Amino acid sequence: MSTANAYLTVAGLGIDVVYKDIKNLHISVYPPVGRVRVAAPHRVDEDAIRLAVVQRLPWIKRQREQLQNAERQTERRMLSGETHYVWGERLRLDISRHGRSKVAVASKTLWLTTPADYDEDQRRAVLDHWYRKELKATAPALLTKWQPLVGVEDTKVVVRHMKTKWGTCHPESRSIWLNPELAKKNPRCLEYIVVHELIHFIERTHDARFIELMDLHMPDWRARRDELNGAPLAAEEWDRRESE
Repeated sequence: MSTANAYLTVAGLGIDVVYKDIKNLHISVYPPVGRVRVAAPHRVDEDAIRLAVVQRLPWIKRQREQLQNAERQTERRMLSGETHYVWGERLRLDISRHGRSKVAVASKTLWLTTPADYDEDQRRAVLDHWYRKELKATAPALLTKWQPLVGVEDTKVVVRHMKTKWGTCHPESRSIWLNPELAKKNPRCLEYIVVHELIHFIERTHDARFIELMDLHMPDWRARRDELNGAPLAAEEWDRRESE
């Protein structure tokens, strides 16, 4: 079966379009954050796809809302034995060590050392700070690698919690915002987000040119994107100030 991929923006939503040898158009909404995909017959043009999406917008929005509310990891209580992830690796949390606050990874264990009187929120703050430091330490090398390849210069990284985005681009400040949750994912996923946002300095929308540039610079970007979106976001509530 032959397929061709495209990307549309309809009513502010990014829509993946896959053309197939099928009779009818199908709209699907995928976890964790409600990615929308349209499977369309080859004969259906872009205007018809946009119309179909607009007609189903109430249903799409309901599905996205349900996914964004439901598809979250269970709340972590910052207790020994819990599962936490670091750069895609599943680790067992151990908080049995007390002393000056620090985090270390060894033997499939995430060692969280804090003063003995620290409560759940204080332990979580220590770990969150560590994730931010991990991301801040890793991202610059990716900028050094990819800026000359993409043709973008003088960008900087800001680590910022975002409710439903892994990253976003701010041309006015020449900055890329990265979600600290990326430090929990496979490094391939962080690299995908960095390239994605760098290309947004060239093309702001997800139009055909954007897809062409992504295909040129990172041919396996769809696989990386699907890997990143294959796991739920964390349970905490993040602020809503960011926009893509």
